Amino acid sequence: MQISPAITAIITGGASGLGEATARALAAKGAKTVIFDLNAARGEALAAELGGLFCEVNVTSDASVIAGLQKSRAACGQERILINCAGTGNAIKTASRDRATGEARAFPSAEFDKIVQINLVGTFRCIAQSAAGMLSLPPLEDGDRGVIINTASVAAEDGQIGQAAYSASKAGVAGMTLPIARDLMNENIRVNTILPGLFQTPLLAGASPNVLAALEASVPFPKRLGQPGEYAHLALTMIENGYFNGASVRLDGAIRMAPR
Repeated sequence: MQISPAITAIITGGASGLGEATARALAAKGAKTVIFDLNAARGEALAAELGGLFCEVNVTSDASVIAGLQKSRAACGQERILINCAGTGNAIKTASRDRATGEARAFPSAEFDKIVQINLVGTFRCIAQSAAGMLSLPPLEDGDRGVIINTASVAAEDGQIGQAAYSASKAGVAGMTLPIARDLMNENIRVNTILPGLFQTPLLAGASPNVLAALEASVPFPKRLGQPGEYAHLALTMIENGYFNGASVRLDGAIRMAPR
């Protein structure tokens, strides 16, 4: 798909991190850029900077996603690009002992469900609603009607201690990529997923220099954290290369995560 001012792109989680970098890259290509996020202050400021639109959206809510899509489509037209970057994580062992009392504790199911609802169900909710809207569009000259890109994680394949919920949610995103691409193949909508490794995002902003140095040293090559712009570059490649479909691609400097 050729990115141009005629194309509307929605980025969930677009107010910061990987989503922000992708929003900037799409805007630089001329696309009408729409940011879905819960952080209204950052989202409004970024949208104003890019000449785009901000919609306050909670991806765990049907009503919120639908309202965001309605606002976006009224202002910018039906989107042809959806980038799913909204997500979160936690670190809780499946079962553990309290260090002070020795009391056994189980992973609270509500905390597990929260991560799955945001990362996996939220991603699917946005895909389904956006794809339904894309069906109203005619295919472009290159045949594409729309492109959807999701964000999983290398934790989908080698999750660490305490990442059961996070890894399960991200493995679900990777696992549903091909079936969704097949669901939409006769509608000319392509679907791909990126599995980032260790990236310089707000999630790592509070880490100490020693922790960051250790993380960088763990990457085979290049020995550094990934930059959000590198994620955005791959996202644009997936959009612009019309033969990219049904793929889940690691972007990780060849890292394979250790247990901790």
